[in-house]
Amino acid sequence: MPLLDIRDLTVTVKSDGTETTLVDGISYAIEPGETLALVGESGSGKSLSSLAVMGLLSSALSVTKGQILFQGRDLLGLSAEEIRKIRGRDISMVFQEPMTSLNPVRSIGSQIMESIEENLGLSRREARDRAIRLLTEVGVADADRRLKQYPHHFSGGMRQRVMIAIALAAEPKLIIADEPTTALDVTIQAQILDLMARVCRDHGTALVLITHNLGIVARYADRVNVMYGGRIVESGDARAIYAAPRHPYTEGLLQSVPRLDQDRSVPLRPIRGNPADPFTRISGCRFHPRCPYVAATCRSTVPAYENGVACHFPLDASRKEAV
Repeated sequence: MPLLDIRDLTVTVKSDGTETTLVDGISYAIEPGETLALVGESGSGKSLSSLAVMGLLSSALSVTKGQILFQGRDLLGLSAEEIRKIRGRDISMVFQEPMTSLNPVRSIGSQIMESIEENLGLSRREARDRAIRLLTEVGVADADRRLKQYPHHFSGGMRQRVMIAIALAAEPKLIIADEPTTALDVTIQAQILDLMARVCRDHGTALVLITHNLGIVARYADRVNVMYGGRIVESGDARAIYAAPRHPYTEGLLQSVPRLDQDRSVPLRPIRGNPADPFTRISGCRFHPRCPYVAATCRSTVPAYENGVACHFPLDASRKEAV
């Protein structure tokens, strides 16, 4: 049985009496200890689908269809109190900007210990000892002293390490990391991603890694779901997709990433146009206004998701050469 099994999840928003679909019938599963990447541009539905798993959607948003099965239990059928007990204890989330997630007027120690005491039922002394061990594990030196400090005493990279420690506090089975390195410089990004990969491996924790950068996927993810316009357009083994993308959008994402193995004179090939606007109706494939391989069928008919790709004419070597 998968640890997390999302089936036909649809998230909508109501505005001025009109209901708009933001996440459109996505399905995927993640096994215990596996790392799954959700990749796509801003607005593709990556974060919204994950907030639905956590039960953290705003009041304007609602899940109108589908199931979110965690260890065989549908989270959408649980009460707010039941979801709260699962959130933090069994499923944790690391957000992309730790300064807005940490309480600026509470010490780092109190914020880590709160999760430990609430979810594991340990005494104050036991919670403090565990908090020190967690900070040490995520690379915060002199953890005993730094427990007493506040978020503004920490750099961006160190604050993110604290967020990872909080996420690990109750030994969850699943961590959702929502672009955890966006606000950090490149060197710190690599350190944080390596840290998350190591602690998840050591603890046997499954990881959903949300990112807009396919460049990090081949190194850290086992599988990848590429999202566009609220839908999954391609999924499969991360290395296989990196080596031979089948959807034009995936190919475009890869071509937009600078590569060290190419001559500096080779220009980047950004995807033309703008990401799909969920409030603008587009017939057929939502990617067709930006697709270099567009055909008449693409403009009129929504492609079915089959064999890991949602495209009327999946890419292959012969087609790429012919276009």
